[in-house]
Amino acid sequence: MAKIEFSFFHRLRVRWAEVDMQGIVFNGHYLTYFDVAFTEYWRASGLPNALEQAEQGKELFARKSVVEYLAPARFDDELDIGVRCARIGRSSMQFMIEIYRENHHLISGEVVYVYADTAQRKGVSVPDTWREIISALELLPPQAG
Repeated sequence: MAKIEFSFFHRLRVRWAEVDMQGIVFNGHYLTYFDVAFTEYWRASGLPNALEQAEQGKELFARKSVVEYLAPARFDDELDIGVRCARIGRSSMQFMIEIYRENHHLISGEVVYVYADTAQRKGVSVPDTWREIISALELLPPQAG
């Protein structure tokens, strides 16, 4: 995706504890960066957070994560992490995530979440209100469940 296709970015500075001996971000930290940016995207949307979802007996479960390494981030880099909802299915949501240092595209990723009943551990329909809010944030037409 192009950087301009993201309506949400979260800025994060690479810390010393996240780099290897060469001063390059250790690969496993990118999933943490994805999670931090997704959490901020969700907070900005105003949708129920993880604790509020748990009280209702439903939660988003991570189903799939993909990381594609294009170029390394280094200690003290300021990163812009773009999050975009690419698709909402019946019970799943696909998010595309990209990491940039200024205009340099470093990392691409995908995270798929399933909205599920926590007791049954089975997918349930994404609420229509969620679809409407996310579609408005992404400037997309709402997708029926």
